[in-house]
Amino acid sequence: MPLLNCWLFFYFREPRVEPFNMNKVNESIPWEFILLGFSDLPWLEFPLFVVFLVSYILTIFGNLAIILVSHLDSKLHTPMYFFLTNLSLLDLCYTTSTVPQMLINTCSTRKVISYGGCVAQLFIFLALGSTECLLLAVMSFDRFVAICRPLRYSVIMHQRLCLQLAAASWISGFSNSVLQSTLTLQMPQCGHKEVDHFFCEVPALLKLSCVDTTANEAELFFISVLFLLIPLTLILISYAFIAQAVLRIQSAEGRRKALGTCGSHLIVVSLFYGTAIYMYLQPPSPASKDRGKMVSLFYGIITPMLNPLIYTLRNKDVKGAFKRLVARVFLIKKKENDRPC
Repeated sequence: MPLLNCWLFFYFREPRVEPFNMNKVNESIPWEFILLGFSDLPWLEFPLFVVFLVSYILTIFGNLAIILVSHLDSKLHTPMYFFLTNLSLLDLCYTTSTVPQMLINTCSTRKVISYGGCVAQLFIFLALGSTECLLLAVMSFDRFVAICRPLRYSVIMHQRLCLQLAAASWISGFSNSVLQSTLTLQMPQCGHKEVDHFFCEVPALLKLSCVDTTANEAELFFISVLFLLIPLTLILISYAFIAQAVLRIQSAEGRRKALGTCGSHLIVVSLFYGTAIYMYLQPPSPASKDRGKMVSLFYGIITPMLNPLIYTLRNKDVKGAFKRLVARVFLIKKKENDRPC
């Protein structure tokens, strides 16, 4: 009987339900992150604020100007400027996802970002960075067709293909961001919330994890090869064929014009891929911690600012479109002023 009573007690007793422990949730998912940046070097905060602010203003105005002239000037309604407009739009969103928060944090003693803000920053930055990798490769293909197949350029680079190439770049970039963001945010952080960076980026967030991240780092390396090395290889192959075609051009003027259209793109490719490869494809080491922050600032802030300057200063078509746009604005204002009341 005692055995039967014990069995009945354990069988019919109410199961013990542990109360919901909010502290455990808080330990695994912080409500906010602290973005350290260069907080150990406080004298750098004001110079960094000036650099961030000036770069952001130039990025906004430069890229908006390219989008505007490419849309309004009918002479720029070509595949090359269609892809350049996509690049300018991408750079606008790219910097806006990080720089405003960085400006706030450099002025504040409490350098924090909410968990939701960090997730949004991570997703947008990853999506647009991945898209730019592919978009630069698409732009090199456009230059290859223009120089190596000039007679068939309008047939090959028709409007439908341009839209498909641009859409494929954007969709692939955002798909990669969904995968990377999900894998990164699933890692348990055990209450760690000090991000040793200026913004929420995959390598910095992986360092917060309290479990082994070898699999995540291997997956990140593989994706980086896919989105950085393969497009860069295709770009270099395209420019190898372009160099052969340019050398066959007899006139010096024709050779100079062909090199001029490609020079701007090559400079942008060198700046973006060089810094991104350094950040994502080098083995992690404590010695390169601060150097990595500076490199990420370069491809995240400086390169989007330089893109419109490089394309406008080296491109006669864009400079001519700017002049025509300014002349049109002044002509409209003059007509309005001359109109009798």
